[in-house]
Amino acid sequence: MAPKRDLSKPLETVSFRCNPCRHTFDAEPLRVDEEPELEHHPFSYVAECPLCGEEAGQAPFHKALVKAWANATGPRTAAGKAAVTKNIEGHPTPEESLRTRFNAMKHGMSAETAQYFPSRPGKYPACSSCDVDHSYCAQQPACVKQTQLFMVHHAAFEQRNPKHLTPIYSSIQASITAIIQQILQTIIADGVKLEAPAWAVDREGNVVIGEYQDIATGQTKRIMEVKAHPLLKPLQEFLSRNNLSLADMGMTPKAIEQEEQQMGKLQPGQGQPSTLTLEDFAAKQAESLQALKVLAERANARKQRDPVLIEYQQQNGDGQ
Repeated sequence: MAPKRDLSKPLETVSFRCNPCRHTFDAEPLRVDEEPELEHHPFSYVAECPLCGEEAGQAPFHKALVKAWANATGPRTAAGKAAVTKNIEGHPTPEESLRTRFNAMKHGMSAETAQYFPSRPGKYPACSSCDVDHSYCAQQPACVKQTQLFMVHHAAFEQRNPKHLTPIYSSIQASITAIIQQILQTIIADGVKLEAPAWAVDREGNVVIGEYQDIATGQTKRIMEVKAHPLLKPLQEFLSRNNLSLADMGMTPKAIEQEEQQMGKLQPGQGQPSTLTLEDFAAKQAESLQALKVLAERANARKQRDPVLIEYQQQNGDGQ
């Protein structure tokens, strides 16, 4: 068991965070100040930022980590340490290893991801909204977010468990729905058709706008080309690929007619015809009730011959 860190003495290496340039780095403290009010570790640290030269304080996450070190005492007695050692015997099991082997970020799978998404903080479109510190990401062999995405898909396909991908594809489907709404709003604002002047290039290379003389009014009018809105085709593709068409939702006249035709008919069972009318169902129901009546009469006859029941009735004066 590794010895517990002595937090009563200053640390030799600290993680710093520069607020002006938002740079995070590990370095030896330039200045160590005593902070008696911090019981778990009575020191504060200052270092010079290697990028902008400003003073940087200890990073908040490193302060929390030091506090966690102080509170994580673990077993202190010999019996407690022996109990911990006994608890971890036989672990991890093969099943646990299969489930937890994707927890670590620094392993060989990052190298495969780095072929497509090497670490380039601020260079990918997703970097603008990424919550990973750019300085930390720059020290990794591959993009942290893309590595996580790679490992989740790798685990899902290797374990043949699509539940791992549910959160990811839920977000993708929600984004597609948002895009469909934006396309609809754009088409409604612009109109389903777009008009533009007809034009051509003459022999001299000049652009000529198509015009004609209106005989009735004598005015010169411009020839306009009318085209469907270019977003109509992508909208149709989005709807069809996501099963959002009227036919998929059962809203077409044909689908409604087929649904009305099926009303009054039951789903077929094994060995039964494909459809069952209400008349056939009523006949089968009458047969079932007749069979139930016969069963009830048989049960009543067995009850009358039950010796235990006969003795009970005689004892209570109910024999007649």
